[in-house]
Amino acid sequence: MKLTKKMPAAKIPALILCGVMAAFPLFAGEAEVTDGRAVIKKSHDAPSPSYTHTLVRMELIEQNGNTETRVVEEWGKEKDGLKSTVMVFRSPASVKDTRFLQIENKDRADDKWIYLPALRTTRRIAASEGSKPFMGTDASYDDMSSREVDDDSHELLSEKKANGYDCWEVRSTPKDPSSSEYSYRIVCIDKETLLPVYSQMFDKKGRLLKELTVENIRKVQEYNIPVSSLLKNIQSGHSTRMVITNIEVDKPVSDSVFTQNFLNTGRP
Repeated sequence: MKLTKKMPAAKIPALILCGVMAAFPLFAGEAEVTDGRAVIKKSHDAPSPSYTHTLVRMELIEQNGNTETRVVEEWGKEKDGLKSTVMVFRSPASVKDTRFLQIENKDRADDKWIYLPALRTTRRIAASEGSKPFMGTDASYDDMSSREVDDDSHELLSEKKANGYDCWEVRSTPKDPSSSEYSYRIVCIDKETLLPVYSQMFDKKGRLLKELTVENIRKVQEYNIPVSSLLKNIQSGHSTRMVITNIEVDKPVSDSVFTQNFLNTGRP
């Protein structure tokens, strides 16, 4: 399936990133850091594309290996440090034309809406729904939300090899426990690209709940893009793999795409 030529460009899928502060640097090379916060800020602040347009193959993998494959098209933009994302499910028929919009806000929670074609209605995702799974995947709505660097305290645990990369290992703990479904996260940041390449998320009882593994990184123009990632729920055995099959970067997209009107009609 090719990218729709009549549609504008957009953003790297939020599900690929899954709330671990991934970045898409314009540069490579180890950055000097002194503590966990410095590592996370380097990753958080690294330059990223203003726009991208992606086509994603999503695989929902049961514990027994049975797999359901979905195709998702996504548009997005970043302006003044704030990100907006639109996702449109293209297949299979059971989820076709489901549309999702997320808008990052300054100093308050992200806004999220979802259009359900069976009901022909758009509804806002309430903050109380943050721990619910997004469209049957292993990512929750909170996983897809942005977190500011200082929402968490960050401890540099070690420098280690993780997932084949030379990394800084950082433990991030919410300053306000009610702001996250996790008690803490451990993130391994690749020193060369500043991408999070392996993450562990722990539930409120301190038990390992999810693992996110970046399986493949590809250079697209000047950006390092995680084009394949696997999110696994350790407690249920279910997994979600996201593979970017096509991507365009830095091609502007109309602001009208990032609206409830687009969710309702599918037209910018």
